[in-house]
Amino acid sequence: MPHMTHLVLPQLFADAVAVEDPASRFIRLLTVFLLAMWVGFEVITKVPQRLHTPLTSGSNAISGITVVGALVVAGALSTGVSTLLGFLAVVLAMINVVGGFVVTHRMLEMFNPKKK
Repeated sequence: MPHMTHLVLPQLFADAVAVEDPASRFIRLLTVFLLAMWVGFEVITKVPQRLHTPLTSGSNAISGITVVGALVVAGALSTGVSTLLGFLAVVLAMINVVGGFVVTHRMLEMFNPKKK
């Protein structure tokens, strides 16, 4: 005979979970997105120009995290639109990663001795 608390407790707590309104969820996510954009802009504009190339090459790890997040969104298969947006995010993040490695490679080529 199964223990009764296993059957009753999930039902008791199911009513206590607050369901978030889709509009308030959108506003919350939009606020986080806009704040992240603002902080990123402020940080990048304060970096001296001679440090932009090393900063670009150093951001490849962060772009890799973006690729993982985009893969999660694309793989969720919630709707066709979210899958399309997730795929677009994967493509754009991979362009950023590859571009960062290309810039780093070209920057390091400047320090190699010239071949004759």
